Amino acid sequence: MEYRRTAVIKLDAPKGADTHLRETIEQFKYCSNTASEWCWHGDDGYHVTSKAKAEDALYDQLREDTELTANLVQKGIHQAVEAIKSGVERLKNDQDTSRPTFSADTAIYDKRSATFHRDHVSLSTPDGRIECDYILPDDADVPPTKYVANENYEFRRATLHPRDGDWYLHASMLKEGDDTDTTTGHRTVLGVDLGVNQLAVASTGRFWSADEFNHWKREYEKRRGDLQQCGTRAAHDAIAGVERKEDGRFEMFLHRVANEIVAEAVEHDCSHIVFEDLTDIRENVPEASWHHLWAFRRLYEYVEYKASEQGIKAVQVDPRNTSKRCSTCGFTHDDNRHGEDFECQDCGYQNHADYNASKNIGLQYLRRRQNADDGGAPVDVRLNRGTLNVSGEYDLPASSEA
Repeated sequence: MEYRRTAVIKLDAPKGADTHLRETIEQFKYCSNTASEWCWHGDDGYHVTSKAKAEDALYDQLREDTELTANLVQKGIHQAVEAIKSGVERLKNDQDTSRPTFSADTAIYDKRSATFHRDHVSLSTPDGRIECDYILPDDADVPPTKYVANENYEFRRATLHPRDGDWYLHASMLKEGDDTDTTTGHRTVLGVDLGVNQLAVASTGRFWSADEFNHWKREYEKRRGDLQQCGTRAAHDAIAGVERKEDGRFEMFLHRVANEIVAEAVEHDCSHIVFEDLTDIRENVPEASWHHLWAFRRLYEYVEYKASEQGIKAVQVDPRNTSKRCSTCGFTHDDNRHGEDFECQDCGYQNHADYNASKNIGLQYLRRRQNADDGGAPVDVRLNRGTLNVSGEYDLPASSEA
């Protein structure tokens, strides 16, 4: 049996490496966005979902346009094709979608474009190879040292990205015949609901308002609109500058929220942070703009890797009925929710609708675990006071805020 682990490794980049690593990422994004644009329209009016066809059409051009190695160019093309496939599936299901674009500061490496060692990595860049040492915990039993230093785990691929002035690798590692049982023992999960007015609400009752995000979204939309009316080259350049500032501001905001969500999970001794499945989130949050959908996905990505550093796993569950179901008695009805207000038409339970949904998201994971083949290891949803189990029972008396 094969077991996969993700190791988030902080890098000690040598002096002067920052410029070359950032240039690698910029050129990688260029490859992905160029491929996405071509694949979305195709050369015959049809979406292209074949990696081989996309490579045949774009590889030579992108090798000439960039200074990336062959493998990094291919990885950029492949990333775009996978995104196009997802978009095509949505179109087949009569769902709204648009051409995928790539703004995240990441580059994907495998063993042809990177050489992974137990204490350092050699990365391909436009300026040649750069070697970066790992910064790892001294404790061999603590991730990521637990996996990186273990010869039984093999590096398969890794995603490079900057964060707060440092560089990190998200390394996917594979171990053959791992007999470690990660499904036993008691689990406590933190449910998280995402929304337009409240960006995130945790099952502990912690709210993260979207006011700041929405304010700056409107501000930057207005700035772009004013500049687009000018129509000059200078205005076009200014728009690019506005977009860079917008990305930077939102990235910092989402990093802060992700840090606080993970801290909430750590404080309440949670083993998992549970989000609703983001694949079809537009249906569950129909008022969300593409900015919100981007923020939801980026927030999940940040929580996922930040949580893994704390030994916590981020997962997604089917969001069906989480906004309509009463987290106290289980009664599900459209009339239970009115905007941000929730009142159960059966038992009379009242609370903020997003908070009720966050508890249901955690409960959804509990029900999924009940049907899993792990012997039914107990799982509870963490609340501000006590926990809630799948039967709707609190381990402490429920208060009006529970």
